[in-house]
Amino acid sequence: MKSYRDLIVWQKSMSWVTLVYSLTSKIPESEKFGLISQIRRSSVAIPSNIAEGYGRNYKKDYSRFLQIARGSLFECQTQIEIAINLNFISKEDCKEINELSIEIEKMLNSLINKLSDN
Repeated sequence: MKSYRDLIVWQKSMSWVTLVYSLTSKIPESEKFGLISQIRRSSVAIPSNIAEGYGRNYKKDYSRFLQIARGSLFECQTQIEIAINLNFISKEDCKEINELSIEIEKMLNSLINKLSDN
């Protein structure tokens, strides 16, 4: 593997960010500096932390950044659920993003476990 860009979890998390930005465009403009900003920042943190961790010299550091990415994923999942509860977006709007979220979560868990096994 030559680059973090070769990691499927990074590629999928980049797709996740695109979906999140599209989804958050449906949230009322009054939430621009509130929920929209929070959701977008936490989504961007996922591939960013995967990339940063990949660039570290130690497996322990890499694993820690993957854990941070997973935490950002959970944060974003929660914020999206809040947006649903507030009727800013519908559950149907979130179907694709939820499926991808589960996939990314499993991939991060697997990668974290592989790093801790070695």
